[in-house]
Amino acid sequence: KLCGYLQKLSGKGPLRGFRTRWFVFDPRRCYLYYFKGPQEGLPLGHLDIASACFSYHQPEAAAAAAGDEAAAFEVHGPGGAVAVLKAATRQDMTYWLQELQQKRWEYCNNLDAAKRDSRTSPTPSDFSKGLVAKDNPGSILSQNASAERARNILAVETSPTDLVGEQAASQPAPIQPSAINFSLKQWSTEIKNSMSSLRKGNNENRKSVFYTTEEWELLDPTPKDLEDSMALEEKRKHLAEGSKGRLTTSAFPFDFGRIPHKPRRPLKDMIGSTKSRNSSDSSPTEWNSGNGNKLVSELQLKYQSQQEELEKLKKELSSQKELVRLLQQTVRSSQYDKYFSSRLCEGVPKDKLELLHQKDDQILGLNNQLEKLNLEKESLQQEVKNLKCKVGELNEQLCMLMETIQAKDEVIMKLSRQLSECEDNTSSQSGAVNSSMATCTNKELQELDRLKDNLQGYKTQNKFLNKEILELSALRRNAEAREREWQAKYTSLEAKLCQIESKYLILLQEMKTPVCSEEQSPAREVIKQLLDDALKAEPSEQPEQAFFKPHLVSEYDIYGFQTVPEDDDEEKLVAKSRALDLRSLSLSENREISAGVKWENYLASTMNREMMRCVELKNLIRSGIPHEHRSKMWKWCVNLHVKKFKDSTVPGYFQTLLQNAREKQNPASKQIELDLLRTLPNNKHYSSPTSEGIQKLRNVLLAFSWRNPDIGYCQGLNRLVAIALLYLEQEDAFWCLVTIVEVFMPRDYYTKTLLGSQVDQRVFKDLMSEKLPRLHAHFEQYKVDYTLITFNWFLVVFVDSVVSDILFKIWDSFLYEGPKVIFRFALALFKYKEEEILKQQDSMSIFKYLRYFTRNILDARKLTGIAFGDLNPFPLRQIRNRRTYHLEKVRLELTELEAMREDFLRERETCVEKRDLISDDEEDS
Repeated sequence: KLCGYLQKLSGKGPLRGFRTRWFVFDPRRCYLYYFKGPQEGLPLGHLDIASACFSYHQPEAAAAAAGDEAAAFEVHGPGGAVAVLKAATRQDMTYWLQELQQKRWEYCNNLDAAKRDSRTSPTPSDFSKGLVAKDNPGSILSQNASAERARNILAVETSPTDLVGEQAASQPAPIQPSAINFSLKQWSTEIKNSMSSLRKGNNENRKSVFYTTEEWELLDPTPKDLEDSMALEEKRKHLAEGSKGRLTTSAFPFDFGRIPHKPRRPLKDMIGSTKSRNSSDSSPTEWNSGNGNKLVSELQLKYQSQQEELEKLKKELSSQKELVRLLQQTVRSSQYDKYFSSRLCEGVPKDKLELLHQKDDQILGLNNQLEKLNLEKESLQQEVKNLKCKVGELNEQLCMLMETIQAKDEVIMKLSRQLSECEDNTSSQSGAVNSSMATCTNKELQELDRLKDNLQGYKTQNKFLNKEILELSALRRNAEAREREWQAKYTSLEAKLCQIESKYLILLQEMKTPVCSEEQSPAREVIKQLLDDALKAEPSEQPEQAFFKPHLVSEYDIYGFQTVPEDDDEEKLVAKSRALDLRSLSLSENREISAGVKWENYLASTMNREMMRCVELKNLIRSGIPHEHRSKMWKWCVNLHVKKFKDSTVPGYFQTLLQNAREKQNPASKQIELDLLRTLPNNKHYSSPTSEGIQKLRNVLLAFSWRNPDIGYCQGLNRLVAIALLYLEQEDAFWCLVTIVEVFMPRDYYTKTLLGSQVDQRVFKDLMSEKLPRLHAHFEQYKVDYTLITFNWFLVVFVDSVVSDILFKIWDSFLYEGPKVIFRFALALFKYKEEEILKQQDSMSIFKYLRYFTRNILDARKLTGIAFGDLNPFPLRQIRNRRTYHLEKVRLELTELEAMREDFLRERETCVEKRDLISDDEEDS
């Protein structure tokens, strides 16, 4: 797929600049769509490549080296519109220009062969599954051989980078040099998809990926970062010790301690270590040495932290001892006061006693002050010692600096002497001349290289422009020839229209004055000729007449179904008219944005992650899966529903079942053989015993009958498998049948009694009375049992009941959502033709209309809108509850019928007159 990131010049005024966009090429219409990002469903616009031409400017070598506008090119559209695009590199620009030229060439040449219709010729792709894979037509070769050879000669070989192709959808958008454009909608879509992948499934096997403008990772720090962080920690510790020393000299003698904490690395260091991951990863030897340095630094940090804790504990111990000493002194003074007061208070006067107490208090205060002064004296002495040590260190550093300066002075003197000697030497002049000549030579070589690069760039640009001129000239000639052919065809059709008008005038005259005789009149011959012309499906043998003949309906559609039957002439006319109406609808749908672009964009965004259920996927499936993606999506839907069954089976389970069914006696094999050729006789894949689909159909039905002996084989299973085999291989079609019978449908749906099918018909009647009350009342008024028509819809999921386009869109939603889709589309079919049914005023005409009315419904988009829009709400819980209710009623009725049958058999045995009567079952047996 041609897709990838490009920057588009857009905006006006000061906001004009390049903005990154996701570009996807649509080969159906030769449009280049651009989106905000790979996750977007609706494009911002498109460029018409079929009518565009390309150019780019060759920059100077210096600008090309700097990357300034080096990868910008222009797309000139019709009406003088110019779109300026810029790739990430010149290599990507060359690749985009080559591919766009090639796509334009192929598309314009294919117009001559009238292959634009995607229904009769789908986009060439790799169909790997199913019977319809055999019908993929090859690409159309160019008729202009000389121009093709010249294009190959002028082509420039190049290969894309990671920003081009489907793999680019999983990468972040490149950052623009001018500004960073944030796409909030793209981010929200990514987060939703990531959260949906976390909700379901095994979380341990799944990762959530968020794409931003840069990739950040938390990595281990490098050894250099560890050394920087250790240096910062050492500085922090010295500052902490200095502040702590200053605190000890204050009036508080006690150190209450602090909670030890581990050193933390600054955020800046962590970011720096993260960004330097590449340099550390590039050399294994450096990384190993870094691990050793890291271990040593960790041990040093641990040793230093333990020493700090030991110092803190020692200081706490000394403070606690000082506190004990003060408390002991206080206790002794209190004991002394108590003793003194008890002994002397009796004979001492009161005033002297108070004076004595005051003196004691003063003595205690002076002692405390003396102790504080002693402590301050010790701290000052310690500080003087520290200052003396620092002065000594500074003296040593000063001496070292003086020695360094002296050594440098000596070196300077030595170099000065050498310089003077060199200046005096006469050989210095010749050396200067040689150096100047070498400098000039280097400049000339650089200039020569620059000119060579410019020459190569101009050669590449010249080849590209010559190729562009050649292609545009060839396309212009083809367009002129095509216009002349259209003019000739228009003239031929106008002449044929005059002939048809003349024939219809004769027919009208015949109807106005009928001929009484039974002889063949000329008008009857004209009527016969008109019918023969309308039923012709093959072109005339003359080449000029075949060219001018209008487009005829092909014999088979893309699914292999016959478009026009061979037996009934009247049915041929109806089928041909229906095929032409379908073609008209498909052509009108192609005018809008192709659904294939949305599908390709979605599938490209899920390349590197598992596809999960989501609202976006459901809406895409309801609108219909494109022909080229249906095999992949059907297989994914089937595996989604039967995963629990497949996990419990051994490898080769299907082949084992098939081998057992062939080798051992199988009661269902006879009925299977009888129904093979009656399955889809109007499909070329099942029309004859030698068709490839017949053998595959036989294998799947035999394997399923051996897996489910209670069901064995039921008429209707063959049609389900036949539809599945059109897009799936044998084993996948087998699991598709298991999904329908064992997962989707209730039990006893395909058994001999068809109990589940009868229950669903009663549920459908309830829904008809609720959703379509007018139509239900109309059927009740004329006593029309419409379940005789709808029973087959439910049993085989509308096979042979609707046109093939609508059938496969119903199956798309059915395999994803389940059996509720059958009820939706059954009601939608009646609502689609509700007014026409209400016009029928008797039971016979109503029943006759109901037998064929679904074949006349051709607008799949309108039918889908009714099924999933007009009939809402449509809860599955309501259908389950009504199934349970009607199941009991049907079982009671079957029990009563069985009792009546047994009574009849007993009465027949006892009564001689009724012995000759036999039932239908006995007659069949």
